[in-house]
Amino acid sequence: LTENDAADANIVVDRDADWVAQEAAVLSKVGAELKGETLDAIICVAGGWAGGNAKKDLAKSSDLMWKQSVWSSAISATVGANHLKPGGLLVLTGANPALEGTPGMIGYGMAKAAVHQLTKSLAGEKSGLPDNSLVVSILPVTLDTPMNRKWMPDADTSTWTPLEFLSELFHKWSKGEERPANGSLVKLITKDSKTEMVIV
Repeated sequence: LTENDAADANIVVDRDADWVAQEAAVLSKVGAELKGETLDAIICVAGGWAGGNAKKDLAKSSDLMWKQSVWSSAISATVGANHLKPGGLLVLTGANPALEGTPGMIGYGMAKAAVHQLTKSLAGEKSGLPDNSLVVSILPVTLDTPMNRKWMPDADTSTWTPLEFLSELFHKWSKGEERPANGSLVKLITKDSKTEMVIV
C-alpha cells in the first residue's frame, strides 16, 4: 500500500479503512485520474497467503485473506462496472488449491473460492459490467515474484509461473486475442519452466 514509482498514476488505499470506504476512495480517485476515459483492462493480482485450520487462527487468517483477496477483487469489479470499456478485460486472481479442500489454510481457500464464484457471477448477464466484457480468474500455484524468491530461497523455481508469461497473456486478452470463455477459471501449470493453461 505504497506508491509505485514506475506507475503513471498511483491510488493508495488506507489499509485501516473498511471495505465500503476503500471502494468509495478507489472509485473517486480512479474517476479523477481517468477524466471520462475508459480502461482496456483491469488486472487484480492483489492477494497473499496465510495458513491456519479450524483449531488455530481460523478467524484471524480468514479475516486477512478476505481483505486481501475478496475486497480487492470486488473493488476491481466495481471499478470495471464504472470504468471498463465495452469488450474490456477484467482479470482476478484465484488459486488452484481452492478448487479442493484446503484444511491447512482454510481462510485462504475460502477467500479464493469466493473469488472463483465472483468471476462466474460477473460473467453472467446483468452483472453490471459493460457489454462483451471478459472476466477470468487465473489460478496459479506459485508466481515467480521477488517476494516469493525471498521467502522461499531453496524452492524449485522451475515450477513457478513467470510474470512475463502473465504479462504477455494479459496483453493478448486485452487485444481480444485467444480469449477463453467468459467466466473461465484458468489454471496455470508450470513444469520445467514451461507454463500451460488448463481451463476449469
